[in-house]
Formats: sequence, structure tokens, C-alpha cells
Amino acid sequence: MRISELAATTDVPVATLKYYLREGVLPSGQARTRTSADYGQEHVERVRLVRALTGVGGLSLATTRRVLEATEAPRTSRADVMGAAQRALLGEEYVSDPGEGGALRPTNRARAWLAEQGWQVHPADPAIDELDTAWAACEAADLGVDEERMAAYAQAVLRVAAVDLASVPADPQGAVRQVVIGTVLLDRVLLLLRRLAQQHLAVSEGG
Repeated sequence: MRISELAATTDVPVATLKYYLREGVLPSGQARTRTSADYGQEHVERVRLVRALTGVGGLSLATTRRVLEATEAPRTSRADVMGAAQRALLGEEYVSDPGEGGALRPTNRARAWLAEQGWQVHPADPAIDELDTAWAACEAADLGVDEERMAAYAQAVLRVAAVDLASVPADPQGAVRQVVIGTVLLDRVLLLLRRLAQQHLAVSEGG
């Protein structure tokens, strides 16, 4: 199909598709002439994925490009898959190996709490600092999020994470795609599901 047909099929303007091509999030089609190319079903699927990541997922096009690149790079282990997901979404090397001269981040409430829980996460992961900041904001708002409540949340989240990992394909390429893209799109699903669950419990228990 021509780019105009790709635009009609995906409901994305030709100008936007050309922008995707320039930014490297949409692969080039098969050249027909110097000024035209053919596009296939794989391009339709890629455009829809880009729209999902930037729309539902709320990613910038630059982060979307990193995510797509991460799904195409070969990985050999589950740790590599998780690392690819983190780096794609954060846009940085998210771990610093103390054995290679990397400096660990200072201890904070969240980092100490995770250690007490026995969670096997890298102590330099910036997500820990983000958790600490968010936790402090909850405390400043007097929401009553103490260590006991955090532990209850942690148990629920571990069950969610177990469902996530059980769905990851065995092949490394499929695993990267599932973890990276799933992290982006399922975050929104889980957020909305939580809000609906709160509504359900409020109504059922209140009745």
C-alpha cells in the first residue's frame, strides 16, 4: 500500500507518518520509485503500537524510539530483559555496579524499607528514589502511609508482578517486547482497575 493508504488504514495523517519515518519509529517501506514506497501490514501494526505508546502510554516520541529499539535488540537473560525495559523508559543506565567503581546512592527511607522486606532490587535503581519522594509526599499529606501499610501494598504488588512474569514468553525477543511494552501500557490498566476496585468496594461495603 502507498503511504496515503497506510494513513487511511491507521487513521493517522500522512504528515504524521512522514514524521514517524524521519524520527525512526516507523521503518521505511519498500521503495517503488525515488519518491514513493510500498508499506505492509507490519507498518500498520507499528503505527498502531506507536500511537498506543504515545497516546495511552503517554511517552514522548524519543522515549518511544528507545522502547522500540529495546524490543529489537537481542537479550539473553531475564535480568537483561528487565534492564532493557528500565533503560528504555528512563533513558539512562539505571544501575551502577559497585564492583566496577560505581557509587551507590545514599540510604533513604524507601531503600532501607526495601532492604528490610528482602526485595532483591539494585540499590542504585532510581525508582527507589522516586518511591522515597512519593512516600514522603504521602506523609506530608497526612495519608497514613506507614511501613505497615506499605507492606500490605507490597504484598498486593508482588502478586501483580507474579502475574506479569508468568506471562513473559520464553524467547528473549518476545520477552523484551512483552516486558517493555507491557510496562508502559499495563501501568494505565492497573491504575484504572485500582480506581474501579475502590468504587466497587465502597458501594458493596456501603450497601
